[in-house]
Amino acid sequence: MGVRTFLFFRGSKWTQPTSFREAYTDVALLTGLLGGPVVEGRSGGRLDTAPSGHRLGLALGIAALLVPATVLLYAFFIEPYSIELTRHALAADVLQPLKIAHLTDLHSRGFGTRERQVVELVEQAAPDLIVVTGDVVDNGSLEPSREMFRRLRAPLGVWVVRGNTEQTRPEAEEVDFFRSVGARLLDNQGVAVRSDVWLVGLDDPLTGHPDLKVALEKAPAASFKVALFHSPGHFAEVAGLFNLGLAGHTHGGQVRFPGLGSWWLSPDAPSYVSGWYTKNRSQLYVSRGIGTTVVPARFLARPEVALIEIRPN
Repeated sequence: MGVRTFLFFRGSKWTQPTSFREAYTDVALLTGLLGGPVVEGRSGGRLDTAPSGHRLGLALGIAALLVPATVLLYAFFIEPYSIELTRHALAADVLQPLKIAHLTDLHSRGFGTRERQVVELVEQAAPDLIVVTGDVVDNGSLEPSREMFRRLRAPLGVWVVRGNTEQTRPEAEEVDFFRSVGARLLDNQGVAVRSDVWLVGLDDPLTGHPDLKVALEKAPAASFKVALFHSPGHFAEVAGLFNLGLAGHTHGGQVRFPGLGSWWLSPDAPSYVSGWYTKNRSQLYVSRGIGTTVVPARFLARPEVALIEIRPN
């Protein structure tokens, strides 16, 4: 699904703004706010700048309209499509480095602008392992995500867990779909992706029945354990049973205002919005995810592909 792209001439070429500051400056220059208005002078029809007091009043009036207009432009048409590749590293008892690309909350509607960026960023990151922590599509069929999954490849595989939007489909259909695109669904299951790394995938904590103990039954005691689950609120219940947890669901707040917090935030995870958290010697990373929910906008919660590198101690 395509999106209208806004381009401005910056320097010597046309580019799309990638931050709110750039968007505001471009729109301000476009409207003449930063250059100052001009009015017809009295001498020979010459154009002169307006008196400073008039310029200030007009500038303030334009700014009062320009700021909310720029916020809306940026939130609906720029930030949701400016996916960031974030890089993280931690030391652990592993035999060799392991790079994990973490995707979540894709809310895919087809192979569009966001999905193409995701594939490009993952290819750029060259991970050993790709994990997806739920909410692949909004609802209904998983088919809109087929092309993206078909293009995602990693030496240690592509692994998926269910989010709250997946609960409306029979699990058997999901297993078959992911197998057909070269991925695998983990539902309260564990697998050795490497001799020293045990990967666990849990059912959605909000709408399903996660069972970490079952998923860890066959895990070697000395293995580095990575747990995938959709809602980060579950971390409070299971921290201490694995080394690294990866979750999503919150969209990083999706729309955030300085001093006011998030416009949208799931009530089940108020303590885990985005970034790193530690409890009982377990670490959790909550990704801001890729897509949107409720409204197709993001503000100060840029979508991300998280690349986490685990390095030997």
